[in-house]
Amino acid sequence: MAAERVCNNRKGIIRKAFLAAFPKTIPIMMGFLFLGMSYGFYMKVSGFSFVYPLCMSLVIFGGSLEFVTVTMLLGSFAPVQTFLMALMIQARHLFYGIALLEKYKGTGVKKAYLIFGMCDESFSVNCATKVPEDVDKGWFYFFVTVLNQSYWVTGATLGGILGSFLTFNTEGLDFVMTAMFVVIFLEQWLKEKKHYTALIGVFVSAACLVIFGAESFLIPTMICILCFLTVFRKPIEKAGGLL
Repeated sequence: MAAERVCNNRKGIIRKAFLAAFPKTIPIMMGFLFLGMSYGFYMKVSGFSFVYPLCMSLVIFGGSLEFVTVTMLLGSFAPVQTFLMALMIQARHLFYGIALLEKYKGTGVKKAYLIFGMCDESFSVNCATKVPEDVDKGWFYFFVTVLNQSYWVTGATLGGILGSFLTFNTEGLDFVMTAMFVVIFLEQWLKEKKHYTALIGVFVSAACLVIFGAESFLIPTMICILCFLTVFRKPIEKAGGLL
């Protein structure tokens, strides 16, 4: 009986975390299904079966990198160049990891998957969401991450399968994710008592965009934002600028 009660209690904790996480991922589901399908179509048009987008979305799980991988697979064998390209494209995750060190502390065996499955969208949701006190944070972060990956895997696989039967112009679908990030930014803006962190992000991003250009501004932006928030963290927290 005691073991049964423990099991039921654990199921209740997991279920509550899932129910709290799922609504937060619905906007991402819509974007990932569309973009994932466009990726699957792209793979099919490039001569690959649906197995390729299925496997790559499971193993790589990096939208931009997966699109670039199509060109790499069609090109000559260049492992060093491929490694450096992947590192450059996904380098922003280094900063995501630093930002989530505290949040992912104490998540146990789930931490390995949380690190692997982290993407821009999961990072945004897990950082911006204030998890209810009665919800297990580790399971909440886990379900946000696994749900987001499942949407991408589903979309990419469907695109690869349907690519043999359907053709349409996918131009403009990438704006779905831009719109989603705008919504997340506005939601975070409304939650903050002060807007110091948001303003730092906006002004630093604009400055780096002007200085480094659209193709190379992302990494310098993250470095500068990290430096600003590290130096001014205490004054900002004291002023109520961080949740």
